[in-house]
Amino acid sequence: MDESAAKGYDACKLDAATAASHRRKLAAVAETIIGHCDDEQCFTHIDYEPIPSEGYVAEVIAGFREILFPGFYSREKLDPVNLKYTVGQKVSVLYDLLAEQITHSVRHECFRHDLPCAECEEKGHTIALKVLESIPELRRILATDVRAVYDGDPAAKSYDEIIFSYPGIHAITVYRVAHRLFELDVPLLPRIMTEAAHSATGIDIHPGASIGERFVIDHGTGVVIGETTEIGRNVRIYQGVTLGALSLPKDAGEKYRGKKRHPTIEDDVIVYSGATILGGNTVIGARSIIGGNVWLTESVPPDTKVLIKAPQLIYK
Repeated sequence: MDESAAKGYDACKLDAATAASHRRKLAAVAETIIGHCDDEQCFTHIDYEPIPSEGYVAEVIAGFREILFPGFYSREKLDPVNLKYTVGQKVSVLYDLLAEQITHSVRHECFRHDLPCAECEEKGHTIALKVLESIPELRRILATDVRAVYDGDPAAKSYDEIIFSYPGIHAITVYRVAHRLFELDVPLLPRIMTEAAHSATGIDIHPGASIGERFVIDHGTGVVIGETTEIGRNVRIYQGVTLGALSLPKDAGEKYRGKKRHPTIEDDVIVYSGATILGGNTVIGARSIIGGNVWLTESVPPDTKVLIKAPQLIYK
């Protein structure tokens, strides 16, 4: 072995020894982390009963998208011959997965609040079945959303393009399923679902919001729709729109939980980009148009246009 090779060999041995010395410290680090799990000021879930898993929730969302839009998101070919068998299998798999995640959500809520037994597993299977029974109605409503996008967007070349590539449709699809779970009093899971869609699209829709047919979110990034928002039929909103609550005190969590805090948007309203509409008593009347960057904390009668006076441009 020449001198340079020997030096390289010695350096490798030194690197290996250094790495080993670092790894030997991991046991103590792990013990410290484990001991810190008992700190009541921090948040852990260490129990024999699991809570909903983000990974499994992603599978739930993917399963619903495959069934709500058959043939669009399936990896395998779907044709009239195998439709019955393929969709039947997907429904069965989704049912088992959804029932399990609902059960975990309900059981976690029972333990967290020390509630009387709600027969969590039976409830999980019952609710999963009810949600799957809602699929035809959910598909009908989502079809109105897709058509509304196409009717109002000259850039859309086909329904297929909208279903595949429009983030608004992705977010609305997940919301409509999560809202059905929310209606059936499933804790935790609906919010995890809509936050997954939020991460994927930049569109934040609380599952408690009530949204009518033919709803369009154009572009979508930065849209926020709060829990008690009510949106009528044939409403279109653009990127950066906030339908939120007025400024709340520090103890708002207990004081305002369950109360109407977010605005009502009636039928056929258009809200342009950057608009902010706040407050549970704020009602935007039917057929109104809210211009870009408008800030509203009071109601608007039907057939009203609300615009900001054009700013003065300065050229240098």
